[in-house]
Amino acid sequence: MPKRLRSEELLKKGLKEMVIQYSDEQIRSFMTFLAELKKWNRAYNLTGLKTDEDIIVKHFLDSLLYIKALPEGALQLADAGTGAGFPGIPIKIIRPEINITLIESSRKKSAFLRHIIRTLGLTDINVLEQRLERIGKEHERAYDVIVSRAAFSVKEFLKTACPFVRKGGRLILNKGPKVSGELKEPDAANAVIEILKLRLPVKNDERNLIVLEC
Repeated sequence: MPKRLRSEELLKKGLKEMVIQYSDEQIRSFMTFLAELKKWNRAYNLTGLKTDEDIIVKHFLDSLLYIKALPEGALQLADAGTGAGFPGIPIKIIRPEINITLIESSRKKSAFLRHIIRTLGLTDINVLEQRLERIGKEHERAYDVIVSRAAFSVKEFLKTACPFVRKGGRLILNKGPKVSGELKEPDAANAVIEILKLRLPVKNDERNLIVLEC
């Protein structure tokens, strides 16, 4: 069986485990994303993950766990510290109706993000080459949801991201099994709306989606 087909089947297996509907076009978009990420990674070191399986499971499928905590319909969503596009671009591929802002301070990673957006023909998605706390007053109260896979603590994320979320909006962080210590902080505990305990497909690793309100 060709390597490309094995990668496709792994992705489809994970999506089915997550009960996420997909089209052939969406699978092709993920495979193009995979190929371009590996190509750019050789020069720019965008991610420490090298194998197809690791990228598909630990980047693509891990990113798509966020969909479980997102409201239905059109949204204004920001991805803070997106790196090479995670979780924002996988979310965009599966939920194209969401308007996404990718926030990334690294010039090399931002260049890759612009390239992959053009290559995949994605619309209603843009890149801010900046740190979250410096994106400017024009972004205050601009987003329904801000997500991040970056290394924010719950308390730090609340402090940094809340100015940019609309009233009634959400912050969503993906955390491992040690998150309970962070949630003992009074400010963090009071902000928690929901904790979704999930398993990463294929690997079965524990994930906690922490849904917060400001």
